[in-house]
Amino acid sequence: MQLPPVIPLFDSIDYIQTGNPLVNQHITQLSLGVLDETGLVFEHATDWLFEQKYNENNYKAYRSELTTFLHWCFDVIKLNVSAIGRREVGLYIEYCKNPPIELIGYFNVAQFKCDKASDERTPNPNWLPFRGKKIDGKAQPYALSDSALKTKVAILSSFYSYLMGEDFCEKNPAQMWLNKSRFSSRQKYRLNTDDDNQLAFTELQWSYIMSTVEKLAKSLPELHQRSLFLIKLIYSCYLRVSEVSARAGYSPVMSQFKQNRQTGIWSFYIPKSKGGKSRSVAVSKALLDALSQYRSYLKLSPLPTGSEQHPLIVRQKAAGRGREVGCLNANLGIRQIREEVDKIIEIAANSIETDGFIEDAQQMRGLSIHNIRHTGITHDININGRPLSHVQADAGHESIDTTSQYLHTTQIERHESAQNKPLDYLQGIE
Repeated sequence: MQLPPVIPLFDSIDYIQTGNPLVNQHITQLSLGVLDETGLVFEHATDWLFEQKYNENNYKAYRSELTTFLHWCFDVIKLNVSAIGRREVGLYIEYCKNPPIELIGYFNVAQFKCDKASDERTPNPNWLPFRGKKIDGKAQPYALSDSALKTKVAILSSFYSYLMGEDFCEKNPAQMWLNKSRFSSRQKYRLNTDDDNQLAFTELQWSYIMSTVEKLAKSLPELHQRSLFLIKLIYSCYLRVSEVSARAGYSPVMSQFKQNRQTGIWSFYIPKSKGGKSRSVAVSKALLDALSQYRSYLKLSPLPTGSEQHPLIVRQKAAGRGREVGCLNANLGIRQIREEVDKIIEIAANSIETDGFIEDAQQMRGLSIHNIRHTGITHDININGRPLSHVQADAGHESIDTTSQYLHTTQIERHESAQNKPLDYLQGIE
């Protein structure tokens, strides 16, 4: 089979979660070498791209930039993504300004195509990562405009902001490069603005999600008692989708809810997260009540025992394929859990739109299950007033600097807190 000189990593939005055998093999080979982070980076990148599912133009732009950047990291400089610094971003920019001639294409072709013989999607051998121009059939010198360059680095900065939010890395080299570049005085490209936390649902939006899933759990308990508990669990414990779903080497069970025999305090134990670290998350009374309600529906005892192996998020119908084919009493996979939560978000968005909050509905449709984790962290810090160190431990952040990024104050809040502050606290004391 003929392959392009650079392997495209991400298929179109309709196929990105399915995965591609040739790409998976390529990623595995890289992971077995010096680039041991490759598989984890690929998983993060896929999750990040999937969040753009409702905006096709954004998805294509992000995919194009990420494919080029990861090609440079993996194939050219041979460095892990977390090892990239400001200097390396500068080298990457120079590479993009002067790419190898053999990687410049002059026609817009799909990155993947369907093989008629096998009916499988394969990398298009005619695809190339850079697009050049021809005039009267003659190739022109390759050029990268300032606008294209700024967009390229801004997308890269957004990706690193996402990785920081996932506690995968502790710096944003793309933003560092922008801050020191000739573009820094014109505009700062940052993920969050002063009054707009793009990672989390607002209080109003979250209220609609909770009321929506509560109503669904009452009207269709056979479908949505599970949904109600799932959303409460992710929000309360700041869980990633991979921490509540079945995957290779991990199938969550009820006994991950553990009670300390001495204190009586309950926690939720995560044996292994994306960063390869285990953690125990403090469980609130509200979540413990939600667990009891969910278990009551499943006809289980109110609270689990220390050795209980009952699946955490059970199927509503038996698995049709895989290791658990024909088994009803089994966990859901990542794709099924994503789809279930996305459906709830869409219904809530429709509801808030009906009530006249058009912009909120649009914002909600651009968010996904991943943003529920960020919402839980954001609300606990900014609304519930939990100490940063407590949230850091429960979220599994290696650095408190990562957690502090969730601190969110508006201009009005800062004005109100500063309005009556004195200049001399001891004035009038003689």
